This record gives sequence, C-alpha cells and structure tokens, in this order.
Amino acid sequence: MSRHVRSLALLAAGLLVAGAAAGCGGPGDNGGDGEGKGRTQPAPSTSPSPSSPSRSGKAGPGSLPATLTSQELDWGRCKATGDGPAPGSDWQCATLKAPLDYGKPDGETIGIALIRAKSTSGSGRSGSLLFNFGGPGGSGVSMLPAFAPDYAKLRERYDLVSFDPRGVGASEGVRCRDDKKIQAAESVDLTPDTPAEERAYFKDAADFGAGCAQSAGKLLGHLSTDDTARDMDLARQALGDDKLHYMGVSYGTQLGGVYAHLFPKNVGRLVLDAVVDPAADTMGHAENQARGFQRALDDYLKSTGQDPDQGARKIAALLKRIDAKPLPTSGSRVLNQSLATIGITVTLYSKSSWPALTRGLEAAEKGDGTALLALADAYNERSPAGHYSSQSHAQRAISCLDDKERPTPAEAKKRLASFREISPVFGEFMAWDTAGWCHDWPVPGQYATPEVSAPGAAPILVVGNTGDPATPYEGARRMADELGKGVGVELTWKGEGHGAYASGSSCVDSTVSGYLMEGRIPRDGKVCS
Repeated sequence: MSRHVRSLALLAAGLLVAGAAAGCGGPGDNGGDGEGKGRTQPAPSTSPSPSSPSRSGKAGPGSLPATLTSQELDWGRCKATGDGPAPGSDWQCATLKAPLDYGKPDGETIGIALIRAKSTSGSGRSGSLLFNFGGPGGSGVSMLPAFAPDYAKLRERYDLVSFDPRGVGASEGVRCRDDKKIQAAESVDLTPDTPAEERAYFKDAADFGAGCAQSAGKLLGHLSTDDTARDMDLARQALGDDKLHYMGVSYGTQLGGVYAHLFPKNVGRLVLDAVVDPAADTMGHAENQARGFQRALDDYLKSTGQDPDQGARKIAALLKRIDAKPLPTSGSRVLNQSLATIGITVTLYSKSSWPALTRGLEAAEKGDGTALLALADAYNERSPAGHYSSQSHAQRAISCLDDKERPTPAEAKKRLASFREISPVFGEFMAWDTAGWCHDWPVPGQYATPEVSAPGAAPILVVGNTGDPATPYEGARRMADELGKGVGVELTWKGEGHGAYASGSSCVDSTVSGYLMEGRIPRDGKVCS
C-alpha cells in the first residue's frame, strides 16, 4: 500500500488481469444545467507569451534564461519504453531541457521526455492539451498512447501531449532497488504484529530511502510537485502556447492545482479528475483513502447481496488467517496478508474488476492464493518474468519530498484503533503507512498540504466521483473551494471506480468535452447520475 495510491497505470494493469474494460455507470444529468448552457471560456490561443513568475518566493520560470524558454523541441519517432513496444507512427517524442534546480536557473539541466500526437483537424487546431495520469510516478510517455482512444474527440482540437515527470521513466527515472530486493521485501509484514515485525518494517523503509539516495543523488532533492509544475510551464512555452490546457487525473489534480497557484495567469482550460484532497495532511489523506476503499468494498459487497458489515468482517478474518499462515499458489511463491490486501485493493479501482475480486476471494477461502497474488502482481507491476517497474520508486521519492509531515511509529500505533473503525479491511495498512512510507527519508519534505489557491485564474473544472476509492469525492469540493471563488467549478458523477471521464457517463464526457473544446463552463455543483 502507499500514501498516494496509483491511478490510471494501476487501473489499466488491474483491468488486464480482470479481463474487462474500464468504466461503468450510465448517462444522465441530475440537477445540472443542460449541454450548451452556462458561461463560455475564451477560445485557446496558440501565440506564445512570457511566463508568469512564481508567487511562492522561489525562483521560477520567469527568471529562466532564453536558452531554455526559447528552446525548440526536436520531435522524432518514439522508442520503446519499459517492457512495451514503441508507439505507432502517429506519435512523436522529444526531450525538453529543464533546470535541475530552479533556484539556480543557469545551472545544470535535466531532460524531460515528451510525447505527442498532433491534432487531426489541421487548421482547426486550438493548441496543446497536456496530460498527467497520476501516481505520482506514472509515465505519460507510456500511458498516453494506451489511453488515446478515450481522447479521440479531444484530438480534433488539440495536440495530445504528455510527459514523464522528473524522476520518472525516461526523465532521469529513479530506481531504488533491484528486482531481487523488491521481491524479498514483499515478505515484510505491512501491518506488524510483533516487535520483530515492526523492526523489519521500519528497517525496510529506511533501506528503501537509502537506495533512492544512492540511485538519484542530488536529483532526489529536486523531484517535488512544485518542480514538475515549473517543468509544465516551461513545456507550455516550448510548445508555443500562451496558456496551459491540461487534464490531470488523481495525483495529476494536485499537480494541476499547484500549477494554477504558481502560474494563475497562464491557466487555460484545466480539468482535474479524481481529485486529491488538497486540505488533507498525512493522517487525513490516509483516513480519506481508508474510507474511500472501504466505501468501494461496501458497494461491491452490496452488489453480491451481502451485508457490508458482515462481508467486511469476513474478509478481515480471512486476511488474519492468511497473516498466520500464507496461502500456497500455483507457483513457488506464497500469498501473504500484505499481498492479499493489495490484490483486493486493485479490483476496487473499477466496477468491471469486481468479478475478479469474487474469484480471488472464493479461491482464497478454499486455500488457493493464486488469483489474489496475480492481482497483487498487477498492482505492483510485476511481469511474469519477475521484473518490476520503477513507478512506485518515483512515487515514493516525489511524495516524500513534497510531504514534511513524518508521523512516528508511536503516533501511527495510537491511531490504529480509529483507522480500524474507519475500515476493518484497509485501516491498519493505512495507519502503519503514515509512519513507514517516508521513515528516515534522506531529504526533508516541503509542506504539510499543497498550496492551490489561484486568484485570477480562469475557471478550472474539478470532477469528483462518489464511488472513487483512491481519491474520495469529498476532495473535489475542497479543491474547488481552495482554488478560489470563481475559479473552482465542481462536477460530480454518481458512479463507481477511480476517475469519471471516459468511464461510461455520457453526461460527464459531454460536459468535460464541451468545456475543453468549446469553453462551455457548467454550473458549479452540476451532478451526473
């Protein structure tokens, strides 16, 4: 488990295992204004303009040398990334030069990998639409081609563009331990019950941080969300756009909110979908996720005709039995409690994965851990050959640099009972994670909660899903409020799964598309059922 539960990359992996397509729900608009009503935002412009300076007091892109702000991107054919093949001829890749340290804009630079598919409309192009799919740690270079069919309509007006944030994939990717050590660490109990298990848990956390420091070196102190937001504004300039048009999902909503705070005058049309609560601190974020995953599990249990309370207690009892005696699988590995809980978690990202959860739980009750282990491997991005992706490494490095709050083991233990009350299945994992995730981290964190206020910015569409497990929908209202009056515009979908756009609601899709393509701003508080 992790403080920032992964979004679309994880969702895609889980759905491949479940053998189903993403999305659920249906069309409808409960109390919202009709399509074509509401305010209209000015059309995007493609003429470049000077960047806005940061309001945080730190040196920002406004002070960057012209060699960076006026750089021309050398677009060419994309290479294969990770374990997947190179994308097709529709896709072009380039590398953006950005400062390692924005406090030293004339100093050392790093490369930020970009990918794009040019607009299909030719002369009707409105600019670039930048995507971040969450994590943190998700590779946009890998994911945008995979998800591009969902954005085909948007490509009629925009070049579709994404990137590997600094520390991710082709952008100086951080890898903190090798495959052998990752697999060995899966035996560590993430909900320690004894002093020996507790020592092993925190030793593993410290060892992970030390591995990141050795791998990343001085880069480890320059992987923050603020740094990436500045990279986005530099990319905006290199792409030739005077405003940033953006779709951020999950952690990408935090990134988008931070960008709006740093560069309010450069905000074009921004969509924030599956919103991370910007007002939640470390403990609050963990409580939100425990509540969100338990809520999704309750919905799953109801769908199978079970009483949620009784069903949750049954699953919690199964996990306790697995903790005492791990289950055999069809291979040489076993299913322990930690992996079983992760296997359950991945199926809650989409309603279409619920049948896989049923099969996994039924098999586990009969003493076979194979199905839940396969689901856990999907979450952990483990290939059949035993190779693990480095997404979780970048995820931890970025979030621990952002977060200065480091609860102690004693503080986590004091909260165990309250977390169990929130979720008998996920509560203990989330509570221990507050202390373990950034334990003994090599660099200090930057803030307790991100600053996302954006006075003067254009209206930003904030989309929440009432059945979202990883980013509970309450965060969308808080994001809209913190962006500021007249800036945050909330859209709610009464659905299931992580994220709302391209998840089965024609109401959501038409509202988001109308905003991005025509500048139609819905009424704040519109609901799609």
